[in-house]
Formats: sequence, C-alpha cells, structure tokens
Amino acid sequence: MSNKAKTSYVCVECGFETARWQGKCPGCGHWNTLEETVRHPEPKSALNPNLPKPALTTTLSRLSEVEVESECRSDTGLSELNRVLGGGVVDGSVVLLCGDPGIGKSTLLLQMCHTLCREQTILYVAGEESPRQIKLRARRLGISGENLVIAPETDVEQVLAAVEQLSPDVVMVDSIQTMNHPQISSASGSVTQVRECAGLLIRMAKEREIPVFIVGHVNKDGGIAGPKVLEHMVDVVLYFEGERHSNYRILRAVKNRFGSTNEIGVFEMNEQGLTDVDNPSLMLLSGRPTNVSGTCVACVMEGTRPILAEVQALVSKTGFGTPRRMTTGFDFNRAAMLIAVLEKRGGYFFGNLDAYINIIGGLRLDEPAADLPVILALVSNVLDKPIPADLVAFGEVGLAGEIRSIQSVRQRVAECSRLGFTRIILPKSSMSHLQEPEAGVELLPVSNLSEAIALIR
Repeated sequence: MSNKAKTSYVCVECGFETARWQGKCPGCGHWNTLEETVRHPEPKSALNPNLPKPALTTTLSRLSEVEVESECRSDTGLSELNRVLGGGVVDGSVVLLCGDPGIGKSTLLLQMCHTLCREQTILYVAGEESPRQIKLRARRLGISGENLVIAPETDVEQVLAAVEQLSPDVVMVDSIQTMNHPQISSASGSVTQVRECAGLLIRMAKEREIPVFIVGHVNKDGGIAGPKVLEHMVDVVLYFEGERHSNYRILRAVKNRFGSTNEIGVFEMNEQGLTDVDNPSLMLLSGRPTNVSGTCVACVMEGTRPILAEVQALVSKTGFGTPRRMTTGFDFNRAAMLIAVLEKRGGYFFGNLDAYINIIGGLRLDEPAADLPVILALVSNVLDKPIPADLVAFGEVGLAGEIRSIQSVRQRVAECSRLGFTRIILPKSSMSHLQEPEAGVELLPVSNLSEAIALIR
C-alpha cells in the first residue's frame, strides 16, 4: 500500500465521494458540486495486530445506576422558541439552526442571549461578523449582554481553547460553514471541514453538558448545506422559514430528541427584532376577503396547536393544450390527486381549466385534514359561489370520494368556536370523538364528497 496522500472528490451537497472529478454528482444529481479533498492514509503500524491494545479510558455505567435528576431546561425568553424546543434548552444539547440568508437566524440567537445572559455566561463565536457589527445589532435590539462574550474566530481549536478558559454555560457558533480545522487541508465549508468541526463541538457539548447552538447555511434547494451526516449528529434541527416580502417567520423542528417534531413557532420581524405571535390563526386570517368565491378556512394541527388557515383556489380557462396546475404551500402531487377525485367522484371536469391553489401567510399545509378545504375552495370557484364566512372545514379525502376521520377533533372545534366560526364541516366518523358539542357551533358531519359539496351549493 502506498503511503502517499490520495486525492478524492466529495460532493458538498450530499457527501458522495468519487476518485475522479465529474461535472454532475452521481449521488444527488447537482452540477459542479464535487470538490477536491486530500486524504492521508493511515500508518501501517496502526493496522499491526501485534501491537499492544490501548487501555480502556471510557467510564462504563449500568443504566440502573445512572442518576437522573429532573430534566433541566433553560428559558430562552421567546415562548414560541420554547414551544418548538419542547419547553426550553436542554443542558448538553446541540441545536442546528438553518434558514435562508437574512431570514433572522443571528437575530434569534442575540435575542436568546438577552434572557440567558441574566444568569448564564454565553460564548458567541462570530465567524461572519466583527464584534462591532454584533454590537450595532445588539444596540438596535435593546440587548446589553453583560455576560455575553464575543469570539471573532474561525479556528475550531481556538474555539475549544476559549471554552476551556471561559467555561461558559452556552456556546453559539455562527456559522459552522466558516469554521475550519488547521490540520485539514480542505477549504472552510467543505464536507470534511464541516463534519470534523461539528464533531469536535458536539463532543465538547456532551462532555461539559453545555448547550451548543450552531447556525447552518442552506443550499439553493433549501436543504442544509454540507454533509447529510451533520443532521444525524446533532440533537435538534430547526428550519427558519418565511417569505422574503413578509414580516412573518415560521420556525419548524424537523428533528428533536427532547420534544415533538410537529410543533411550529410563529414570529413577526419588526424594528425591535423577532416578536412572538401568540395567536397565528388571527394573523393568517387577517385581511380575508368577504363574499368572494374560491376561499375556504381550514383547521390543521401543528403539534398540539390547532391553526386556522385560509385556502384560496382559482380556476380559469386554459390557453394551452395541457391545463396548468400550480400550488403554493400545498403539495403539488396531492393537489393533482384531489382534482382527479373531484373529476371522477364529483363530476367537475378540469380537463380544460387551469387550477391554482394558495395557502395564505406562507404556511405549508402537510396534514391530510386540509384535503376537504382545498376541494371546497376549488368547487366554490368553479361555481363562482362564495363559501359563508363563518364556515370551517377539515377532513381527509380518499380516492373513493369518502371523507375519512382525523385526529384532535375536540381541539379543532374548540379553536374554531373561540375565533367566532359557527358552522363546521367535519367527517361523520369523527363525531364519536366529541363528547359535548361546543355552544353556538353547528356541526355538519359528512361521509362523502357529494354531501360536503351540497352544503356550499
């Protein structure tokens, strides 16, 4: 075996490795994403079975002997962030925060420091900004940061040395793509650098029981830049979403070892930074048009929270041979399936009609309970007949045109009643989950598509 260093090419998007450079990555299909990486072979002595084996230095513990106190969580000062994290920041956890440029990731970390700095010392590793720039933003947000220590550093070994010297209670790294290890020859942001630097930070967090927040960039497709293994290494993965021309931001957990992955947090970006939106339903329904066809209110569950969102549909005569389908905030393939069900089971022909579906407020409806509101909005626009403003619908639609039962019916009905809606279309099979009907609310159970459409005609 040769002891010379070998060159390989690693994809910065998916981590696929090949011996030769190629224009298109065989793993993910992206173009011009393979970067050169130099790998040094292991010394032959390390593979010699005659060498003495190293002594065990790891402490072994029986599960029954491990002492566990009550789970310690720190308040972040933002109720929406606490909800997504599962109640607060867990000691020793590693949180990966991702989002588009300018979405508010650094602002969210600084606002967390405003509350955490009252009782804890925070080390803020700034790889992209100078301390003066951070100070200007902190002054705008009204953050003093008495116990906030800024380290403008990109060397991960220097960061670990700073942690050794300062012994902080929380560490924030902004961002992982700027970190580099001096013993690795590849450039910052490469697959090897991101993986090794993240591994050192995670090891430090687990050994010292220090929460670590890591900011990660996203690629052009919206995924986390760097190796996919980075998402498996951390404890929590948060996505910060939002429309560029909207002031509202949605924080979503796609992985959480200490809480639910179905919770979302809603924030509003203003001059004072990010503020909690305690009632997202009112925000999503604000400015809703009245006496207009093609709009229906849906009630979906985001974790334990029922949210009312407005579904809009527009159907127009196509000018091409193939009708156009477009969705925003709703799955395209599921929309095509619902249109097919509406044609076969409902008798509405869309072969020469363009169909556009939009979810207001930048929210994405992934729950099957949004099927029925989408179909009702499409039928309302085809018939040009408005749906009553006090009506809410939710239910899953099957390929046979049946309306199937859903979960958390009581919470949905209670939320609709609290916001002033008096009529609710819901699956008939879900009526058994309601012990006592809400006062002032008329429940309209349906078992198939024809019965639901008849209520709005």
